[in-house]
Amino acid sequence: MKTNSFAVLAVAILFTVTACSGDKKSNSAEQLWSEIDLAATDNTLTDRERKNGWQLLFDGKTFEGWHGYNMKEIPGVWSVTDGCFMVDGKGGGEEQQDIVTGKTYRKFAFTVEYKLSQGSNSGIVYQVKEAPNYTYSYETGPEFQLIDQDNWYDPLEDWQIHGANYAMYPPEAKPYRPAGEWNRLLLVVDGNKVTQMINGVKTVFYEKYSDDWNAKRNSGKWVNYPDWGKFDEGPVSIQNHGTKLWFKNIKIKELK
Repeated sequence: MKTNSFAVLAVAILFTVTACSGDKKSNSAEQLWSEIDLAATDNTLTDRERKNGWQLLFDGKTFEGWHGYNMKEIPGVWSVTDGCFMVDGKGGGEEQQDIVTGKTYRKFAFTVEYKLSQGSNSGIVYQVKEAPNYTYSYETGPEFQLIDQDNWYDPLEDWQIHGANYAMYPPEAKPYRPAGEWNRLLLVVDGNKVTQMINGVKTVFYEKYSDDWNAKRNSGKWVNYPDWGKFDEGPVSIQNHGTKLWFKNIKIKELK
């Protein structure tokens, strides 16, 4: 009888552990992508998204919850147009007119739909630091590169291509649609592990502070930016690079 009792107890414990494991939400990019309701009304959360912990970062009407990088106000090149954040920079060069979330994030999943114009350039920069000694958000945080490479005026390095981790990791795939069409990206920052996806396809995976990451960080563009990539919490920034883009359906989920 003792043997049977122990056997029953072992089965019960195994069942409990298995059940608990099944209840735990995965932080994989694929799981998080599946939680996004692609057919949801623009700039709203569905009940399923709320249940899964997603939060809305843009109401389709105002810049509530956002401000200019190192500013209190919204830079003049940004507007809310037809239910989108629209940036209409001129000239295609670097400009100190990014916008950032009012809240800082450490572990999170971030999604946005975006549309490029011909020859446009932008990016999603995360874990940035705002301080007077920085001019651009990209000086401090890694960037998910968005660019119309087919119509860009200069040749590009592989780490500048659409979907890259800018100046670090080239994209493994190129699942984006061309300028004038909507794309959706997902950025997952799960501790030091970072995944970038476009239209449900992974373009980049890397691990901050790994040997590979350190080697790239200390041998390329970021050598001249001593504070780049060293912050583990900060706002999310949408970059203005002097061109025209649209952004909508901006959502975030804080991860455990």
